[in-house]
Amino acid sequence: MSAMNEVREAAAGRRTAVVDAVPRSLADLTPGASATVTRVAADAPAVARRLHDLGFTPGAVVEVVRRAPLRDPVVYRVKDYEVCLRRAQAACVHIAEVDR
Repeated sequence: MSAMNEVREAAAGRRTAVVDAVPRSLADLTPGASATVTRVAADAPAVARRLHDLGFTPGAVVEVVRRAPLRDPVVYRVKDYEVCLRRAQAACVHIAEVDR
């Protein structure tokens, strides 16, 4: 479902869980925040494939668990396990933030 359709459905009152008009990535989230993966886009196909294999697939819910003192790397919870990614890798995962 596109972001524009999500906004239309949210305005109609049919869906209010995910509303995000600005493209964001996992690297933008703060600890404790949750988001839904919309797509994975990396310059290198091997990176995109590896992120997909780790569970970062469209529709997967991701939570930021904790961040290292200098903001890199970050631990994410996806599909019932924790994965540690650098900011450059997390920036390849586009998300729609989940409303709390």
